[in-house]
Amino acid sequence: MGQVDLHLHSTASDGLFSPVEIVAMAAERGLSVIALTDHDTVDGIIPALEAARAFPNLKVIPAVELSTDVPRGEAHVLGYFINHTAPEFKDTLDRFRNSRIGRAQGMVAKLKDLGIPIEWQRVQEIAAGSSIGRPHIARAMLEKGYITSFKEAFTRYISRDGPAYVEREKVTPSEAVELILKASGLPVLAHPFTVGDAETMIIELKGAGLVGIEAYYNSYSADDINTLTGWASKHNLIATGGSDFHGLDLSTETPIGGAEVPMESAEQLIALARQRGIIR
Repeated sequence: MGQVDLHLHSTASDGLFSPVEIVAMAAERGLSVIALTDHDTVDGIIPALEAARAFPNLKVIPAVELSTDVPRGEAHVLGYFINHTAPEFKDTLDRFRNSRIGRAQGMVAKLKDLGIPIEWQRVQEIAAGSSIGRPHIARAMLEKGYITSFKEAFTRYISRDGPAYVEREKVTPSEAVELILKASGLPVLAHPFTVGDAETMIIELKGAGLVGIEAYYNSYSADDINTLTGWASKHNLIATGGSDFHGLDLSTETPIGGAEVPMESAEQLIALARQRGIIR
């Protein structure tokens, strides 16, 4: 079990555990540095930071994960040490949040047409006021017995190429990098292998201000990690990483701290944040 996990989700977006519970779980597992990276929202950051006061050996980095629009695959950009109180940034996230609602309603309608009716009210209850995401829809499908796992919901129905998928408002990866920089954050490309031509995008985003790529991720193989750390070295980027823990399927998910992220990854991020005057 590693001591660093820079990719965690809570009930503020589409995770099962609250920010307070995520912090407590990380502390219980002996982690030293974590980042709460909820999708398109910063609502969980303040509760997480407050909870961390009870665990002096655990550092919580305020962060976010932004979804972007690309022709093929999926590209997400993580923002570390963001100013989560910046009004302009929060307004942008609120707009993204509203578009998630419309997208989710469209998916519910498509699923009904496919003979898989789920109630919109139940999806809202599962989200419990958080930023609605596809895992909330998947959970509603699982409750009804239409699928046997969260993974099946995505692979058969609600992935980007699935029959019930609906697009929503997104920015380009370069625009996401710009948004994070404006919010005094450090932009990092999440799970690069979900992008069609990963190295080409890395080069493009480096020019826009990207500072790192997620190399130690979830179930990446040793060869995957070697490729990504090689690209990080080649393009002078920080190799970060995390479990992408949501807590939705504890029997199959990579647990908190399970991605074996080196302490050096966190140390380099923290050093860069100090160098840029983001933190002291």
